[in-house]
Amino acid sequence: MQKNWFQSWFNSPYYHLLYRSRNNTEAEFFIDNLCAFLKPPLNAKIIDIACGKGRHAIYLNKKGFDVIGTDLSYASIRFAKNFENNTLQFFVQDMRNLFYINYFDFAFNLFTSFGYFDKDADHINALKSFRKSLNKNGLLVLDYLNAEKIAQHLIPEEVKQIEDITFYIKRNIADGKIIKNINFTAQQKNYAFTEQVKDFRLADFKRLFNAAGLEISHTFGDYNLNPFVATQSDRLIFICKKTGC
Repeated sequence: MQKNWFQSWFNSPYYHLLYRSRNNTEAEFFIDNLCAFLKPPLNAKIIDIACGKGRHAIYLNKKGFDVIGTDLSYASIRFAKNFENNTLQFFVQDMRNLFYINYFDFAFNLFTSFGYFDKDADHINALKSFRKSLNKNGLLVLDYLNAEKIAQHLIPEEVKQIEDITFYIKRNIADGKIIKNINFTAQQKNYAFTEQVKDFRLADFKRLFNAAGLEISHTFGDYNLNPFVATQSDRLIFICKKTGC
């Protein structure tokens, strides 16, 4: 069976090379601001969904929280497991089928780790899985790109030289998706990968959250937690609570 783009690309060492500028300072800054706003109690139970190599989860754990990180990438989870302890664990899981029910105080889905699927039903199932993992008063934090600003300032082509590899990147928006095609040569072999996330706007998320039994309580536009402005904000960040509890 053919793998989805995210299964192949996120397991590639070249993915981590291309995005190596995503540093811990940025992650810790965002987490500090979220914690100042949310005020989670010490020993709060938090799940980091699509955690990658665990930079957010590891820092949350250092702040005193009981954290579980999940991701579909075996390579990322294998790396993250080096940091496990009694209150920090990592597992390979599909976000549409999390293993927890009514357990977490907070569910984090950060840095556009959503919008990967072709069908809205899969996105709704993922959100339902997030919801199911939360306890009665639990909150979901979902951090997405601001598709409206990206559409206005799209860079169609870009070349990045990282170490001895030249990445040729092309971007476009088509069929309701923001698409990035990445081509390069490494170790005398040609590679081609594609990233694509749904062109979800605020109205789309309202519809998806409603279908999944979630309600938006706050919306922010950047990691400083400034208000969201569709034409200006870099991010689209939601804090949601469960409905029908």
